[in-house]
Formats: sequence, structure tokens, C-alpha cells
Amino acid sequence: MKVRLTVVASLFAVLIATASFIPGRAQDAIALGQRPPANGAAPLNPLKIALLKWFPAYKSTTFPVGKNPLGLAFDGANMWVANQGSDTVTKLRANDGENLGTFPVQAGPTGMAFDGANIWVANSYGNNVSKLRASDGKTLGTFNVGNAPLFAAFDGENIWVTNQGGSVSKLRASDGKTLGTFADSAGPKGITFDGTYMWVSNFNGTVTRFKLDGTPSGTFTVGVGPVFMAFDGANMWVVNLGDQTVTKLRASDGKNLGTFPTTSNGYGIAFDGANIWVAGEPYIVELQPSDGKLIFFTRLPYNGGDGALAFDGANIWAAGYSGDFVSKL
Repeated sequence: MKVRLTVVASLFAVLIATASFIPGRAQDAIALGQRPPANGAAPLNPLKIALLKWFPAYKSTTFPVGKNPLGLAFDGANMWVANQGSDTVTKLRANDGENLGTFPVQAGPTGMAFDGANIWVANSYGNNVSKLRASDGKTLGTFNVGNAPLFAAFDGENIWVTNQGGSVSKLRASDGKTLGTFADSAGPKGITFDGTYMWVSNFNGTVTRFKLDGTPSGTFTVGVGPVFMAFDGANMWVVNLGDQTVTKLRASDGKNLGTFPTTSNGYGIAFDGANIWVAGEPYIVELQPSDGKLIFFTRLPYNGGDGALAFDGANIWAAGYSGDFVSKL
């Protein structure tokens, strides 16, 4: 059974078929609020302004990739896609989506991380990670981690990998040497770095904050079935797959600053420098980070929001696990 399906099933059947938004149009794009005000709020992304994207409701473009795309990583010029069902990763040029190559990895690739020169891929069925040179996709090494690795993050020197078997692995990015394996019996899923701590979402509805030596530095309650996370520069945002919400935690101390409704079966989350984006099936929503207010939402093609989200400096990318494509908004 594919890991994404395993993740969903492991959330003790918490997914309810009720959708948070019910518009029936094939392509809904509704502005439900204004952009954050200038006083104290983040400005519009200047790259979007350069692309003449003065408005939030624009259509997405899709690009075919491998089977069951799940993870995404941006290397500064290209978007990398982990195709779990075909044991490959695809490299797409970010500005136009041109396919620059599809490269084999180990079994069941899921999450990815970029270390400034290389792409690291967690191979969920192989209990290992692959290191690919970003310039040409050449495999530079395959390194063992824990049982059923799922997602990865980079702390500036090392790669961290969540293992669904109950641990978190830390690898030296230069050579893949294991520097530590840290227990996490709560069932680790997603992982995100905030510049100081490594944050790990857990099956049991919590998020654990780790110091870079692997010492836990707090465990915080969120919603049901948290998976993907995003950092906005001050706060950690956690998608709760099981109850269709997103929780905002203050990064400095883990204080819960609010839980907000998102979209049915939310999966991916990303911060675009101004706002928080959350994707699910079939909608993607944009939230104001100051208060979680819904700014707008739109329907993705073919219900394609059931994978990771990533931001390339100008556009949001969404992996369409069920449709074998990625969307660029």
C-alpha cells in the first residue's frame, strides 16, 4: 500500500467526506477579503507584481510528471517532484514547467529537501534516502535511515528525515554519515526547520520541537492527524489532515495562536512571503497569517491538491498525487 494511503488510513479513519467549501463551478476563484494592510502586514510578493499578478484569482497550469507525485522541492531554479508510484523524481524548470529530466531513485520516494547543491529524497519503501546532484540528477549516494522514511528537511548543514517507524534520522549533508537517530514514538510525519529548531508533526495530534542536537524542546498539541508544516518567519503552521484545519504555533515557545478551517482533506502547506497556502481535494486556499482569515480559494484541476505544496519565489506549486501531475498557480 502506498505511503500516502497508509498515512491517511493510519489516522484512524478520521477523514470525513464533508467539504468545507461547496461551490459547484469547475473553476471557482473568489476573492473573499482584501490583501493585508500595509501597517504591520507583509507586502505583496514583488515577483508576483513583476509577473503582473495584481489579483489573487488566476488559473493554474498543469504539467505531467511520474506516477503519484507527492513531495516537492525547489532548488532556486527548478522544481523537483517525487513520484512515489514510479520510483523516480522529475525536474521541471520553474519558469515554464519544461521537463529537464526524470531520474531513478529507490523504492517509494516521498519527501525531499535541497541542501544548496543536492536534492535529498526519502524512499519510503527502501528505508533509505537518495542524494542527487541538482545540476544533472546524478545519484551521489544512497544512505540507510529508519523504518519507512517519509519527509526530509535541511538545517544548513545536515539532512533530517522522519521515519514512520518511530524515529528521526540526522545525516551529514556532505557525505551522508548518520549523526544521530532520535526516538519519536508519537509517529513522526512532517518535518520543517525554523532556523533554530527542527519541528516534527506526529500521528497522535502533536508537534515535537527538537534542538539540533536531537534533544526534544517541547511537544505541542495541534489538530487531528497533522502532516505538512510551513514556517512564516515567526510561527509554525501545521495542516491537520484529520479535521480539516490548520494550527498556528508561535515558534519561540510553541504557544497555540489559533486553529483555522481550511479545505476538505488538507494536505500541503506553503508560505509565499506574504500569506499561507493550504491545498487539499479539490481546493487550494490562501490565508492571512496575522489571523488565519480566508483571503480566497480556488478549485484545482482534477481535484489535484493531494500532495505537497512549494513556493518558487513567484508561484505556488501543488502536487496532484491522484492525477500524476503538478499544478503551478
